[in-house]
Amino acid sequence: MAGPKAVKKHKFVKAWVQEHVNDHWVKEATRLGYRSRAAFKLLELADRDKLFRAGMRVVDLGSAPGSWAQVLHEKLGPGARIVAIDLLPMDPIRGVVFIQGDFREPEGLSAVEAALEGRKVDLVVSDLAPNLSGVEVADQARSVHLGELALEFSAQWLQPGGDLVVKAFQGGGFAEFQRAVQRRFDKVYVRKPKASRDRSREVYLVAKRLLPETVGAADAD
Repeated sequence: MAGPKAVKKHKFVKAWVQEHVNDHWVKEATRLGYRSRAAFKLLELADRDKLFRAGMRVVDLGSAPGSWAQVLHEKLGPGARIVAIDLLPMDPIRGVVFIQGDFREPEGLSAVEAALEGRKVDLVVSDLAPNLSGVEVADQARSVHLGELALEFSAQWLQPGGDLVVKAFQGGGFAEFQRAVQRRFDKVYVRKPKASRDRSREVYLVAKRLLPETVGAADAD
């Protein structure tokens, strides 16, 4: 006989599956051929904050399963250079160079550099999220750390005037992370796309125009 915890977990999983199946954005993603509902988050952010232009060079951090890479390829045209990297495997997308690796490690960074032919980029996007442990304080700290890693990557790889889109979760450390981003960029907006679940603390920081004096600089904090 299943114990109370097992019953509770089963009910939670069943409710999540039911919500997922009935989700408007999941249905739209299926209809339009996107790999996940997250595609609509990037589409909304790009439209609102004018992130895309033809022929851009872009790096997609934490790209699997590939819905953001799909959007980038679809919107930026054949002249774009799109490099996606993730620890997890990702099915190929035409026009996207995928690296299965860790952008925090020298091997992963070398692969990114080779794919970019040593050239800096116009846009870095990061939909990175931690594997949730259920311990809120720990999960929040991990999410902030991932955001900081994406910020440091952008400082090294964005050309002056380039943009960053990075996922964050509202909670402990968020305000400090937002200030760190604001020190590097001309304008920073906090956005919650319609495709984000209402109950989620997930937001995106859209950082516009990397300041020339911060390029390649380590944050003092």
